[in-house]
Amino acid sequence: MENADLVIIGAGWHGLVTAKTYLEVNPSAKVVVLEAAPTIGGVWAKHRLYPGLKSNNMVGTYEYSDFPMDEATFGVKPGQHIPGHVIHEYLRSYAEKFDVYRRIRFESKVETVERRQGGGWVLTIREGGNSNGGGLTQLLAHKLLIATGLTSEPFLPDISGSESFDAPLFHCRYLLDHADTMFKSASNVAVFGGTKSAWDAAYAFASQGITVDWIIRESGHGPVWMAPPYVTPLKIWLEKLVATRFLTWFSPCVWGDWDGFASIRRFLHSSAVGRKIVDGFWGVLANDVKDLNAYDKHPETKKLKPWTSAFWVASSLSILNYPTDFFEFVRNGTIKVHIADITELSPKTIHLSTGDTLKADALICSTGWRHHPPVKFLPEGIDRELGLPYHAEGPDDPRAKQADEEILARFPRLRSQPEINPHYKPLESQKSKASLNRPYRLYRFMVPPAFIEDRTIAFNGMIQSISTAPAAQLQALWLTAYLDGKLAIDHKTPGQRQDSKLSLEDEVQWETILHAQFGKWRYPAGFGARYPDFVFDALPYMDMLLRDLGLESHRKGGWLAECFRPYGPADYRGLVDEWRIKDSKTANGSNGTY
Repeated sequence: MENADLVIIGAGWHGLVTAKTYLEVNPSAKVVVLEAAPTIGGVWAKHRLYPGLKSNNMVGTYEYSDFPMDEATFGVKPGQHIPGHVIHEYLRSYAEKFDVYRRIRFESKVETVERRQGGGWVLTIREGGNSNGGGLTQLLAHKLLIATGLTSEPFLPDISGSESFDAPLFHCRYLLDHADTMFKSASNVAVFGGTKSAWDAAYAFASQGITVDWIIRESGHGPVWMAPPYVTPLKIWLEKLVATRFLTWFSPCVWGDWDGFASIRRFLHSSAVGRKIVDGFWGVLANDVKDLNAYDKHPETKKLKPWTSAFWVASSLSILNYPTDFFEFVRNGTIKVHIADITELSPKTIHLSTGDTLKADALICSTGWRHHPPVKFLPEGIDRELGLPYHAEGPDDPRAKQADEEILARFPRLRSQPEINPHYKPLESQKSKASLNRPYRLYRFMVPPAFIEDRTIAFNGMIQSISTAPAAQLQALWLTAYLDGKLAIDHKTPGQRQDSKLSLEDEVQWETILHAQFGKWRYPAGFGARYPDFVFDALPYMDMLLRDLGLESHRKGGWLAECFRPYGPADYRGLVDEWRIKDSKTANGSNGTY
């Protein structure tokens, strides 16, 4: 059986930077990257680049620190959102420059991963990338890194009558496969869902002169928050707003004390005066977005006003990155918004809970993703040990309740949870894989606590934020140090319980559960109860990883700049060299003991 020092599953943002970082530190290692798709990029692979797709981020904030997306090479000007095909080419260029590309095996779908007695993981791979064909091979990974992310496997709901719809019915992931045909032949399409991809699909067809019936579930979470690129009365670039340390303090965060400003955070979130200031900040931000979008100035645009305060959403806070005014299509009737559930389908007809029927040449479902790696782990039942979502009857781990109590004691504001739609019901069947009722529980959102001392398996990219590139880089370096056995797992963390009676494994378990439970309370209108989903909390998360590594987390060179100048990819340039120097000094001073 072929073997490799490190096998990485996934060739998107997280998989590529992990391969590059690991090879930079371990140049003689045999690293294999397995990718089910025929091209590089993950969500930016060629087969997922539907017409008009662009990044939410503007150029300069969506790049690796050591590989700037310069205008001369990639053609994107400052202040512009990045077209999908440019991101794809950027990732390909990055992989080629750092000698990762030749290590990628495309159309290699990992069917199973099995723990090997004696160490390592055996991967069963279907070549050809298609579960219905291709030969099976096996590969032994001495160390395994899963970087498939949270948007690999689309979720398509089971709608009564779908078999008789007699028109294209597909998930938005496959929009590229149908776009050319439908742009030429369709006169009206329906879009189902309130997510950013639903906005994208609606705009793609409306901008081609095709009318759109946009169905947002009455029993769902409603339309996502869509902000202009520049927000607040000061017109601050949104990606820079969430990466400015001073502004991150206004978000209660259970790992926030890692940023070194614990006293300020305690004032803002533990005192009544501080909480009023915090509420004022979020009120200004939300009202500015509502005013700029002018929801209330037209009865149709009013239907797109979010149902929950911006305070309670996370990465579903998105950006209007369209070349023309999206809302004009709503005002002029090209896009018709329906707040209703779909009760059934019949030939080219959609029946709504309001009693209305809609004729459609296609139904595009922007209905989310199955938030579980698209891999079967063996032996059966190991998902729980791996910190992955699973289904369980009965009460949860009692430490979850203890974590809830600690979170609410530290952040009283979170006791007043928002009123979520009283008519809410999950779209998925309770019998489906999507009904997994236990969340991701990974230490630092990367390592299964049960395997913390094993150092052979980890995950990169099981978080959702708009700080994709720098977070991926920090995770990659942290994981490289961890997998090499050069990262001490120190449970004495700022602002956390200091219980010397707990073993390292118990303390790791406790902190993991605490961080996982926090999402449930902080982002109930997002996906915090299922997986790490955050926006303003990304900067302190990266501070935490840097401090774990023994590297400087305050990188601005002065307290004024540290507090008020936004962080960006350039601030993390040279991190691998910093780590290697620090690692060398540590080894020389301690005889290689970590």
